[in-house]
Amino acid sequence: MLDEDAFRQSSLCVVGNLNRDVKAAPLRARKDLFQDGETSVPFVIETIGGGGANSAFAAAALGARVSFFGKVGADGLGDRLERTMARHAISPHLARDKARESGTSIALAFENGHRHFISCLPASRALTFADLDLQAMMPHQHLLRADIWFSEAMLKGGNQQLFQAARRAGVDVSIDLNWDPHWGHAPAGEIRARKRSVRAALPWVNLVHGNVRELTEFAEAPALETALKRLLKWGAEAVVVHLGKRGAGYYHQGVLVEQPPPKVNSRVNTTGTGDVLSVCMMLLHRCEQASVRERLCLANSVVAEFMEGKRRFIPLLED
Repeated sequence: MLDEDAFRQSSLCVVGNLNRDVKAAPLRARKDLFQDGETSVPFVIETIGGGGANSAFAAAALGARVSFFGKVGADGLGDRLERTMARHAISPHLARDKARESGTSIALAFENGHRHFISCLPASRALTFADLDLQAMMPHQHLLRADIWFSEAMLKGGNQQLFQAARRAGVDVSIDLNWDPHWGHAPAGEIRARKRSVRAALPWVNLVHGNVRELTEFAEAPALETALKRLLKWGAEAVVVHLGKRGAGYYHQGVLVEQPPPKVNSRVNTTGTGDVLSVCMMLLHRCEQASVRERLCLANSVVAEFMEGKRRFIPLLED
């Protein structure tokens, strides 16, 4: 019987962004927000930010052994970020950049469920393959490359080097595709080149993670089914699909297994559910005695409890 003991028997190393998120209470989307003035809210808080960091904290909260690899500035904010990780049972392996500051994002949430991030992430964008301590990574079962679009050096060969090293050491590899900030804004040739750089690394990837919109955009596909076929054709082993209200899916060897979500009585957390789902599936990846449907079911139950506020994965930033 698959249960949460499987999380505690697993381990994960994460390569991605680590920054400060400044979050305000949800705002009503109004035209006057674009005019001079001031809007009062019930709270403004500082939390850990970055897709990679959020995934690391979720895995640690589930009981897995977790290490994080990223880049921060040689500044006080970098110290605070490192302390927060260490105090939540995550082993931080952070390169310090004397020329660039640690990152900050202003996370705007609206009452209609929409979000907008205003980000300045100079240290994270400067991450290179040489910044990573490969020896510290290899004792883990699984590697997650999060925030894959943010570092030009990693896009231009660094990710491929990292994945090859991990697979040679027997470490499984996941990538979270998420949404490239360049899509829809940069010149078409630049967007194609960025996509090609990620596709070139897919032969060394066990699990690709993303929602329907992200997967179809990346694969330039008219529908999810086509996107999934293309991802496996390009070399990926399987795809974990975030299906929103439909739950979760797992595509492997031409078959998509879908698992509907359990009933959620109240929605306290509406963002970050995809990250939590993906982390669960990474930690359960080697549970070959359990069926894919059993793994999806357990992952969905954790996501539901997170949505209801019964689990807290993203901590406040330490002083």
